[in-house]
Amino acid sequence: MYIGVDIGTSLTKAVAFDADGREAGTEAVSTRLLHPAPGRVEQDADEVFASVGTVVGRLTARLSGPVRLLALTGQGDGLWLLDDQGRPTRPALSWMDGRAAGLIRRWEAAGVPDEVFRATGNTLFPGAPAALLAWLDAEEPEELDRAATAGYCKDMVFQRLTGVRATDPSDASLPFGGGPDGYSSAALRATGLEHRAGLLAPVHDGPPAAPLSTAGAELVGLPAGTPVTSGPFDLPACARGSGVRRPGDGMVIIGTTLACQVAREKAQTTGEPSGMSLATGGGAYLRAMPAMVGTAGLDWALRTTGHGIGDLEGLLAESPPGARGVHMLPYLAPSGERAPFVDPFARGEISGLSLHHGPADVVRALCEGIAYAARHCLEAAGLDGDLVLCGGGSRSPLWVEVFSGVMGVPVTLEAGAQVGARGAVLAGLAAVGEPVDEQAWTRAPRTAAPAPEPVRLYEEGYRRYRAHLEAVRPLWAGDGAR
Repeated sequence: MYIGVDIGTSLTKAVAFDADGREAGTEAVSTRLLHPAPGRVEQDADEVFASVGTVVGRLTARLSGPVRLLALTGQGDGLWLLDDQGRPTRPALSWMDGRAAGLIRRWEAAGVPDEVFRATGNTLFPGAPAALLAWLDAEEPEELDRAATAGYCKDMVFQRLTGVRATDPSDASLPFGGGPDGYSSAALRATGLEHRAGLLAPVHDGPPAAPLSTAGAELVGLPAGTPVTSGPFDLPACARGSGVRRPGDGMVIIGTTLACQVAREKAQTTGEPSGMSLATGGGAYLRAMPAMVGTAGLDWALRTTGHGIGDLEGLLAESPPGARGVHMLPYLAPSGERAPFVDPFARGEISGLSLHHGPADVVRALCEGIAYAARHCLEAAGLDGDLVLCGGGSRSPLWVEVFSGVMGVPVTLEAGAQVGARGAVLAGLAAVGEPVDEQAWTRAPRTAAPAPEPVRLYEEGYRRYRAHLEAVRPLWAGDGAR
């Protein structure tokens, strides 16, 4: 058995896989998001670490065979300040945190994001490590002075399980251009963080691997010495777990946010700065457009209209494609948007409403708006091959029909539920030198094809979406988001 652990923003999952890649068991536990002040989102790192012990312990207690690998993945970005033992020195700053929005605007005026993008292929947004590091360096430098590492979620867990301080190329990419050669001095210089470079963990040429320590073994209930790997983080882990390896192929994770990715042969450092170029080892990259829209916005729409997630299919069936003329820009995240454009003050808008419309039209309009955002992201990322859908939103057949219609092509539906954990295991097996048939592990036979009429309607809807977006962007102001 192999166990993959996916340490998400609000849920930690442990998944067991057998030698053929079949899911043999899953455990999950929720973790909290803390909101100490408007626009600020934090997490208790000790609580997150303990959640890993809980899910792995519960899972291993009911497995019949020995566990040969513990592979970690998890949320990216944010800032996890740690001491020399990997223990937190303060609450972790989430990738959803918006305290650095004003700093991003000042950087934009000075051309900093463009410099970073030209050096690394990555853009800056309020929840990016560089923005949070620079904000703390200016506002609370003592927090950085007493930390040994400014790291990432999965790497915090890895260090406490193994004693090894390290990160992988995918996390190190954001935004400092990590990889076999380390960090980009140009990106550090542009963000004014050269003097804090010592806080960044060493970069391995793939997922770091180390034996489980005695203390780590006590937490997770596995034998000391069990191989542990760290990475890639959740976006590239999902791509690997879905079989997205051929340049031009892409995927959309319909989760809390809308993670759109396309496999590429090199980092994208030209054109308008947007998205991420994630190193995945061996000189390969993913062009990622992780929009801040997603199921968090759907939850808001359902809650606001007095419904729950169990009502989604009925609401989508009640309102026809096009939502009876209701349209929505789905930018509801407090920290704005980061793909396929960056604006920390991006906000949502509903148009076309009348007394004849009801909750179903609003919910469908948001679902269609999120699908339009996915198409916008995938076009910017260079999709020209096959497309895979996964994540919680892909469990809704009618929402999948919306995505397929908006894209105008058949979409493959990931057969397994836990693609991030699977991708972490596949990467981990490669890191420890254990051969595996990745094609067999990632085979996804289900597809959904669009009907011609919705494709025509959504093509017009997408043109309207893009025009609406361009019209409203100059009107977004920052005063209400600070």
